[in-house]
Parts: sequence; structure tokens; C-alpha cells
Amino acid sequence: MTPAAPQDADGAAFAFEGDAALRQPIEDALRRVVDPEVALNIVDVGLVYGVAIRDGTVEVRLTMTSAACPVADLIIEEAERELDRALPGDLAIRIELVWDPPWSPERMSERGKRFMGW
Repeated sequence: MTPAAPQDADGAAFAFEGDAALRQPIEDALRRVVDPEVALNIVDVGLVYGVAIRDGTVEVRLTMTSAACPVADLIIEEAERELDRALPGDLAIRIELVWDPPWSPERMSERGKRFMGW
């Protein structure tokens, strides 16, 4: 799965592969995860690079705004918890923290940019 632009051609906030019926519950779950440093959900911040559902596992690729992010573990734990609450129990969840490509403000949604006053 390759990282998506801030919005895919279909207007999605991140790349998605798998059962289309699970796309919205996954996005909703990830939107409930807030980056406490910016008080905005991780989808609008642009931290979610992509989601793929393969072989009974939901694979989520996340990044942080910097490699020195002091709340990375907290964000990952909250994402796992929200996904676990939203998805069928037979799906495993795997979150991969990635650094390539590095996060940049261009990844933020228009909503996120407005929230930040940009």
C-alpha cells in the first residue's frame, strides 16, 4: 500500500483497499482519534496514510508530525481501541508507524487547515 495524497481522486481522506462496507466505519473510528498536540483528529491532520484489509487483518499505516512526537504511543493505542470498537471481532488490527514520506502540512484536510488558521 502506498501513501496517498491528502485526498485521493475519489475525495477520500486516505488510500483504502478492501471491503468497501468497512471503509466508513474505519474512517469514523480514526476520526475519533485526536492528536492532543493539535487538538484535531488524525484523519484531518493527515496522519493516516492508508488502510488495507487483507487476510483477516486491518492494516493501518500512520505517521506522526515528527519523529520526536511525544504522544505517538498514545495515538497508536487510541487508534487500535477505536478500530477494535468499530470492527467485527474476527478482524485483527495492525498499525504500522511509518516515516516515508515524511508528514507535511500539505497532508492536512481543508477542514484541518481552517482549524489551524491556515
